[in-house]
Amino acid sequence: MPLLYSYGKRFGINHETIGLLTAAFSIAQFFATPVLGSMSDKFGRKPLLAISLFGTCLSFLMFAFAQGVIMLFAARILDGLTGGNVSVAQAMISDTSTSKDRAKKFGILSSAFGFGFVIGPAVGGLLSKLGPQVPFYFAAFIALIGALCSVFFLKETRIKEKNTGIQEAKRFSFSSLITTLKMPVVGTAIFIGFLLTMGQFTMIIGFQTFSVDNLKLSNTNIGLLYTGFAATGIVMQLCVPFFTRIISSKAMILLLSTAACFVAMFYTGFTGVVITFSVGMIIYGLFNGIRNPMLNAIIADNNTSNRQGEVMGVNQSYASIGQTFGPITAGLVTVFSIHCVFFLSAFYILIAFLLTFRLTSKYKS
Repeated sequence: MPLLYSYGKRFGINHETIGLLTAAFSIAQFFATPVLGSMSDKFGRKPLLAISLFGTCLSFLMFAFAQGVIMLFAARILDGLTGGNVSVAQAMISDTSTSKDRAKKFGILSSAFGFGFVIGPAVGGLLSKLGPQVPFYFAAFIALIGALCSVFFLKETRIKEKNTGIQEAKRFSFSSLITTLKMPVVGTAIFIGFLLTMGQFTMIIGFQTFSVDNLKLSNTNIGLLYTGFAATGIVMQLCVPFFTRIISSKAMILLLSTAACFVAMFYTGFTGVVITFSVGMIIYGLFNGIRNPMLNAIIADNNTSNRQGEVMGVNQSYASIGQTFGPITAGLVTVFSIHCVFFLSAFYILIAFLLTFRLTSKYKS
């Protein structure tokens, strides 16, 4: 991710088109993830996970061999179209867990994702010294290993047998992107996830700009601060079993963590020095880490086995749109003040917090 802009500049990518290149992945993923998730309900998780990882491998190779900007966009779109591996992996967690241990397993999955998100940029930065294409070759190699592990070592979790009561998955329709939101608990949880994702990616724009232009931090210090922010989320995700033992209601844990995220983000909007800014970011990172395990567990608890992949795909679709809208709206408010970005992020979190009361009520009933 950190190399996307510098690599793209060789082909004419600028400040305006880097946003489009980044958004191309999220937009393609918006349409693809529910389809791949639904197909995994019908044909099994294992083949869809392997196919999506092979697609990711191919997309990175296309990036490495690119000779023009069109190839870069084609590679990002391909990666988005085959980027349904997250929703399929979440469906596999749902298949192999009960309501009691589901939040714990989603916490492990989220911490694994977070760990890769921290280590990946560091490895990419080091490998870039060997050549601009080397990180993309390495990323393709990692995706290939994942695909081969899926083929040879992963066990299928979506088992359909006669007389077991398991319903056959229905054919996917894009109307599910709307009808799923009408589901009492699931729809509310998905929309809360959309708002919190939009808040996070709004914050990321503020984090990058504020660190460089206001705090005058070096690239090394920015990397360390971001690593610390991400690491706190990983620690919190691994502590999910501890929280679920103390508070039995997943919706209540989500409500409390969202409240803490709002306070931290609102506080960050008033900061002007490194220490107070870092405190706000770390507190936000801590409680934001609980978001995905709780939301995914709530969605899975209130869904049927024959639609787990589809609904998890719809959830990921709205997260993709949140990843797109967040940076766009952040860019619009920076014309007033960079501090407004943090207040805008806090506003999105506040709406999610208010909706969590509705989720808690519906979850109980």
